[in-house]
Amino acid sequence: MSEGFETQSEQAKKSNRHQPKPKEAISIEVVQQSLVKNFSDIRDPRVERTKKHQLTDILVIAILAVIAGAQGWEDIENYGISKQQWLEEFLALPNGIPSDDTFRRVFEFINPEELNRCFLKWVETLMTKMGGEVIPIDGKTIRGSYDRNQRKSALHMISAWASEQNLVLAQMKVEDKSNEITAIPALLELLDITGAIITIDAMGTQTEIAQKIIEKKADYVLALKANHPTLYHQVKTWFEQASAQNFQGIDVSYDQRIEKGHYRTEIRQVWSVPVSAIGELYQPRLWVGIQSVVMVVRVRRLWNHTTRDVQFYLTSLHSDALFLGRAIRKHWGIENQAHWTLDCTFAEDSCRIRSFHSPRNFSLLRRIALNVLNREQTYQRSLRQKMKRTAMDNDYMIRVLSSCFIDSTLNSSKSLCQA
Repeated sequence: MSEGFETQSEQAKKSNRHQPKPKEAISIEVVQQSLVKNFSDIRDPRVERTKKHQLTDILVIAILAVIAGAQGWEDIENYGISKQQWLEEFLALPNGIPSDDTFRRVFEFINPEELNRCFLKWVETLMTKMGGEVIPIDGKTIRGSYDRNQRKSALHMISAWASEQNLVLAQMKVEDKSNEITAIPALLELLDITGAIITIDAMGTQTEIAQKIIEKKADYVLALKANHPTLYHQVKTWFEQASAQNFQGIDVSYDQRIEKGHYRTEIRQVWSVPVSAIGELYQPRLWVGIQSVVMVVRVRRLWNHTTRDVQFYLTSLHSDALFLGRAIRKHWGIENQAHWTLDCTFAEDSCRIRSFHSPRNFSLLRRIALNVLNREQTYQRSLRQKMKRTAMDNDYMIRVLSSCFIDSTLNSSKSLCQA
């Protein structure tokens, strides 16, 4: 009778594949202490006589709720009410769960620079060595954060992404009536990028930014487009002529990759040459550290049409098509794994939080949640499923938090207590 059907043991094995692997239990109090410690430098913006709830309680509930999928202040309050009995085990909650208006008012006036500094300090505890890490930098507009009544445009942020470790390293607001060109150097100033490879799209391809990256002892791969018309047309014309002659007599490095998936085939061809091969490059001294120029041709074949895209890059790295092609490919990690996830999983673009500092502070809560969920690797499911599980399972929430909010000091104190 069992022929053609899975046995009970086989079904058990399949169901266990998606269960978190056993791990040493960690006290939620220890996790909470570490979490509060990382964000203890934030000053309370409220007047003393109006405080009915502790700032640490408000911060902890908000972070937990956003990890569990909260998309606004009412969601955060509902999470707190639903989990009140559990939260009372490690939070003071002198007057119960704060209301949605309390969460809103607090995050409207928390200094976003202070919250950002705490975020940076926390991320530093998660990062391993940066040598060789590809760090894409790119901008994203939080589309729902505009406010017509206040004549306020949507918030635009630039972020740095660690491609290997799947972590948002830092973010910086692009000031009104400005652009990413002025914000990127300020973002780089926040980071220790020694030995890393910084990739930026055409907006950030500026001589000052290239110089800043070299000063920070890192390398760059910068997209070259028509916003630098003279240099772009020189490089484009040179590669067209060299390709027509099959790069005869030129020191060229070449690599080709073919990928299939999602009903399409993509062929990526990469050519890189030393700057000296091009001859007299337009204003070469302005591009500090430049060593190679790269051409990438992408051909995408779908069932009903074919597209061809040609892109050029300036880089401070040696001419190595295989290595440079991989670095350029990893730049898209910030779009696919960070920005796309923030929009589709965290519903960032549809969020209408827009008053005072709240859109910027809430965007940082989402990035904390993204980092925390990416860091937890025992439950091999999508971020959306991890998020839902944290909302349903307090033990799994503790597991997720312990992957990011346990430092050596607390671990050692815990060991001493147990001894």
